[in-house]
Amino acid sequence: MRVAVAVNPVAGSGYAAGAGATAASQLSAAGHTVEWIVGESWEVLRQRVEAAVRGGADALVVVGGDGMVHLGANVLAERPVPLGIVAAGTGNDVARTLGLPVRRPADAAQVILKGLRTGARPMDLGRISSGSGSPVWFAGACSAGFDAVVNARANARSWPKGRSRYTLAVLRELAVFKPLNYRLAVDGRAENTSAMLVCVANAQSIGGGMRIVPTAEYDDGALDLFVVSPLSRWRLVMLLPLVFSGRHVGHPAVRLERAQSVSIDVPGITLFADGEPVGVGPVGIDVVPGALHVLA
Repeated sequence: MRVAVAVNPVAGSGYAAGAGATAASQLSAAGHTVEWIVGESWEVLRQRVEAAVRGGADALVVVGGDGMVHLGANVLAERPVPLGIVAAGTGNDVARTLGLPVRRPADAAQVILKGLRTGARPMDLGRISSGSGSPVWFAGACSAGFDAVVNARANARSWPKGRSRYTLAVLRELAVFKPLNYRLAVDGRAENTSAMLVCVANAQSIGGGMRIVPTAEYDDGALDLFVVSPLSRWRLVMLLPLVFSGRHVGHPAVRLERAQSVSIDVPGITLFADGEPVGVGPVGIDVVPGALHVLA
């Protein structure tokens, strides 16, 4: 088969470049034709991946973190070409939900090779519509609130590398963040609510292992709404470690709800999907069952 391998060489503090080479060598050794794709910018990389898929690639493999999965999902949504993932980023939350090897490129390549032999699995995607332009797809989660603000702050920093950058952003926002006023509609039921964050998830975790919805399934035909009600800074500090272990479920400030569609409007907040900025509200989010085929 002809396999396009797209690499974000700076993902994982540069780890992804070597991980991609490892995976590509195993794909080649198995007899597949590998098309290596990099780009000097995110948009150039996306265009080259799109061209490879239009040009007849039988599969796309992305090497990096959740941002690369996001790129792959947006190119392949509702297309038959399957997606393989070599998890080599900082967070790798989608790979964790799929049960894929993390930072083990040789093992990831073996999963991909098996998938090419036996067939891909269907995965649901979230679809974000804003009324202008094409929809944006996400595999992991769409965040609006404290987690989105932290993501924006972390992305704006060039130092430190890895998870430490996210941790520092969390500490900085804890000092100044205040609850936000949301206009929501959950499966058509409108409500106004004040919250620290609202997240619509397809995967189990965000932020490199924060298990916001420990029971989420990627192929159940539903999304999971995660809402944290207003908390003092101290109580929020106490809640965050529980989220990493999944022990926040049942906390009085935490709301978990399955939904087919959620609309969000929260003034002044940039929404993030799979860790990538996707604009401001209002937006409508719905689930599209089996929109992506994954080698998992």
